[in-house]
Amino acid sequence: MPGSADYSKGETVAMSVYDQKPWVENYESGVPDAIEYNGQLTHEMLDASAQTYANQVATRLLLAYLPLGITVQAKQTYAELKDSVDRFAFALRRIGLQQGDRIAIMLPNIPQQVISFFGALKAGCVIVNTNPTYTARELNHMLEDSGASAIVILSGFYERVAQAREGTELKHVIVTDVPDPLGFPFNKLVAKKVKASGMMTDVPDGPGVWAFGNLLETSAPNPPSIDVSPDDVVLFQYTGGTTGSPKAAMLTHRSVMSNVQQIEAWYRDLEYGGERMLGAIPFFHVYGMTVAMLFSMYTGAELIVTPDPRQTDLVLDILQREKVTMYPGIPTMYTAIINHPKVDDADLSSIKACLSGGMSLPIEIQRRFEQITGGKLVEGYGLTETSPVACANPISGMRKEGSIGFPVPSTEVAIVGLDPNEAGEFETVDAGEEGELIVRGPQVMKGYWKRPDETGDAITEDGWFHTGDIARMDEDGCFYIVDRKKDLIIASGYNVVPREIEEVLYMHEAVQEAVVAGVPDAVRGETVKAYIVLKAGQTSTQDEIETFCREHLAPYKVPRLVDFRDELPKSQVGKILRRVLVEEEKRKMA
Repeated sequence: MPGSADYSKGETVAMSVYDQKPWVENYESGVPDAIEYNGQLTHEMLDASAQTYANQVATRLLLAYLPLGITVQAKQTYAELKDSVDRFAFALRRIGLQQGDRIAIMLPNIPQQVISFFGALKAGCVIVNTNPTYTARELNHMLEDSGASAIVILSGFYERVAQAREGTELKHVIVTDVPDPLGFPFNKLVAKKVKASGMMTDVPDGPGVWAFGNLLETSAPNPPSIDVSPDDVVLFQYTGGTTGSPKAAMLTHRSVMSNVQQIEAWYRDLEYGGERMLGAIPFFHVYGMTVAMLFSMYTGAELIVTPDPRQTDLVLDILQREKVTMYPGIPTMYTAIINHPKVDDADLSSIKACLSGGMSLPIEIQRRFEQITGGKLVEGYGLTETSPVACANPISGMRKEGSIGFPVPSTEVAIVGLDPNEAGEFETVDAGEEGELIVRGPQVMKGYWKRPDETGDAITEDGWFHTGDIARMDEDGCFYIVDRKKDLIIASGYNVVPREIEEVLYMHEAVQEAVVAGVPDAVRGETVKAYIVLKAGQTSTQDEIETFCREHLAPYKVPRLVDFRDELPKSQVGKILRRVLVEEEKRKMA
């Protein structure tokens, strides 16, 4: 394996190009090649920021702008946030949770999410990040698998939890609502709207049912004493479950805090206590949790939260009116902004830097966003299992179009062959050659919860995590994702990479969103099918798309089928779900 002298069959070989870390010499000026993790626990970052930035705004819920410049919002300073967190930690111990117990947090981006997260950690609990869109069946699997004994939810989710709790260890349900942090009369006005959406309802009293606000009011700001080390598990983060049932990646204080520090090292123009972060990307997703919520709390930023990233009108207003400086997101979020009918009249010049993740960032989207804002939009790369950031393009340094950039400080990355050798080991490939991307660093997970075999398959004894992504590295140490192994299309014996075709489709002036998948074909085995959402007011045809693609792609890569749609299937965080389209095609063939 890379990083040692023994690559295969016990033979000693020369150092590979990856051992030499060519990316370090191309880091942006001031970025260190390594971070120094000082042992700080995740919840201790909030204590430190509360001491330094006590009277500065920590979280601000922003739901709407009203006429006359009135905003529907709620603010908490760092001192106030710490007080709420300490009270919640006390409350959890008071109702019976002990150190090591699992607590699920099933909330959209609201201040109660931040309070629950840090409060649970201060009580010594393990957080189970939970997608609010889970069905009762999906929720039951997660609760049963994690062994969670408590869950924090919106009242509108109560019925789903009631349906899902059979066969689980769930004992406590803590209920809150979106309007709770708001003052009168806005709490009443918002409550009417939220009730109409079905996200707020009356919850029956009963044993083990607790009101979030009441727990805070009746608890002292005295968190319990806990015995926690950096290598203790802090979080169960369930993978997307693209194959089989979702499994929980176990992230530790060390892995999470290391990743926050790695991101900090990457931002050279960071103003501590002065940044304004828009937290629209969901915090229950590892990307939103680390890059938005935790990074904000660590650096003393003002975290502006809004529950629904798909409300593009509101997001655009927030970016402009609140002079947001950082807006982490995924490409679909930036696509929505640059295609908004009012974007040309908006002043987005406050934006300094945005890190895009979750899926590949089309070059045309990047260029247009930077042109509109004057800020930087750079693509990063990561996985649930890496807390999540493993690579990123420099904010102001060397950037190469279509790449995921360089490994972040203290991170080793290498490319190995897709198949093991006769000894069952994976050998590195030369720079420029394609293979599987593997990662080693302090941000790598501890393993999969209750799945030792899958952990062993994913992480080698010397700490290398197999990502399952096909990639290559160039001579500068810059990495490029080619695709997932399972996403390769085999058409007439040729390997076709979906991302390459998608990049071409995004170049078409009428295309707003596009994804490509392989579908069964009697002659070619598989053929290429494109699913396209057109920009408002634009039209196109299959023949036109094919003709355009033929100008940029070899004939075997050109989509033979084109499906124009009003929208594409996406995850809660907006990631286009290629697998849903593949499964749809399989059902048609059945």
